[in-house]
Amino acid sequence: MLAGLINDQNRKWWTLGAVSIGLFMIMLDNTIVNVALPTMERDLQIKVTELQWIVAAYTLTFASLIVTGGKLADMLGRRRIFNIGLALFTLASLGCGLSTSAHMLIAFRALQGGGAAIMNPATLSIVIATFPPRQRGTAIGIWAGTAATALGIGPLLGGVLTQQLSWHWIFFVNIPIGVLAILFSRIAIAETRDSSREQRLDIPGLVASGIALFTLTFALIESDTYGWGSPLIYALFAISAVAFAVFILLELRQRLPMLELSLFRARNFIGANVVVLLVTLAMFGVLFFVSLYLQNVLRYSPTQAGASFLPMTILIMLIAPIAGRASDRIGSRWLMAGGMALIALSLFLYSRLTVNSSYSSLVIPMVLGGIGMATTMSPTTAAAMTSVAAAKAGVGSAVLNSFRQVGGSLGIALLGAIFTTGVRSARSSGQSPPLAFMHGFTSALHVAAAIALGAAIFAALIIRPRQPGPDEEPVSASSTVAADTT
Repeated sequence: MLAGLINDQNRKWWTLGAVSIGLFMIMLDNTIVNVALPTMERDLQIKVTELQWIVAAYTLTFASLIVTGGKLADMLGRRRIFNIGLALFTLASLGCGLSTSAHMLIAFRALQGGGAAIMNPATLSIVIATFPPRQRGTAIGIWAGTAATALGIGPLLGGVLTQQLSWHWIFFVNIPIGVLAILFSRIAIAETRDSSREQRLDIPGLVASGIALFTLTFALIESDTYGWGSPLIYALFAISAVAFAVFILLELRQRLPMLELSLFRARNFIGANVVVLLVTLAMFGVLFFVSLYLQNVLRYSPTQAGASFLPMTILIMLIAPIAGRASDRIGSRWLMAGGMALIALSLFLYSRLTVNSSYSSLVIPMVLGGIGMATTMSPTTAAAMTSVAAAKAGVGSAVLNSFRQVGGSLGIALLGAIFTTGVRSARSSGQSPPLAFMHGFTSALHVAAAIALGAAIFAALIIRPRQPGPDEEPVSASSTVAADTT
């Protein structure tokens, strides 16, 4: 019946709907976990660093494998890789829901991140390959709005499921969504791939980048456990630096590199990737600690904590598509800079919270943060993807999402390290646990606000007005649609 409703004129919108279901699920898992963290902490008897790993394991494997996922999508077919990633993510969600220890949960969260990494770049490359240039800004706005909505609704859904059922259900909910997305995609999405030249995987580059990201994240998260002066922490930072250098050298010398450094010749592509890294670095860590603040300091229930994010969620849902359309008309520069400035102000206002703050004190930073995130996300994606030829949409979107996930991982790790150092310092001076929490919380928020403000200035200076080029021609169906469309 559904197949009968799809024709050549409306197929692209059905395609957008199909990829949006999968995108919603994987982005939801970036934030749905946050509100459930205090309950997990009590239920599984785990430490703050293990809570950080439950979040970071997902974003870290996501970031490490996403460029490979984009390459696989371009090589083997975007719909095929999208479905493989969906299946892996759905199975990993089942494992997360059945977990009975922190280590088991962290392992399945890492597997979830792998499935998301395979699936995510295919979603945007399918959109780029499907829509003509004149509609890409609108389509990207809906795509980014879906991602932003999932990020925003995650805390509320996580709170309701945790309180009414159990934290296990924040993972079980993915199973029917994943099955629906797989079935829908088989009908709505035509197979496309990059047939412009030879394709192969860059295994050495994958290994080097994975080592670099893992050692850096491990060092930041475990710095409180081992101490900043620990030889192990110094060694991990050194290994990370060397691995990053090796990765760059490999990509410069490889005939078919994993990360096509030629993409970074475009100034807007560089600017968009740096901005998306900084905004997620600032915001992911903050969402982690605001969730803990609401439940551990203000004593909100999981549902109340999740509902507290509603102003942000609603504004993201309403504004992100509008910002995507606006970027088609006026370009991305000032939308990105203005959005990041609002995020910086929001984070600074969060830092003014106290152990006795009321919900009214949270509303203004929530509103500013929602407007800022919505105004930043769609134009940033548009700025990056209009700098990339449609044939390279898979790799281009993978790079952008890799920077987004690296930012999330580093945000949890860096702001977590600042937070735990501040808490430990306050506790050693005799402050009570709630006051010590606020000391670390305030320090982390000040750093996050400074990062967001720096990103606003960077966007204003680097991003150029959009100038459509010859590689923005509509994607030819005859050149990209595979024979197998079943």
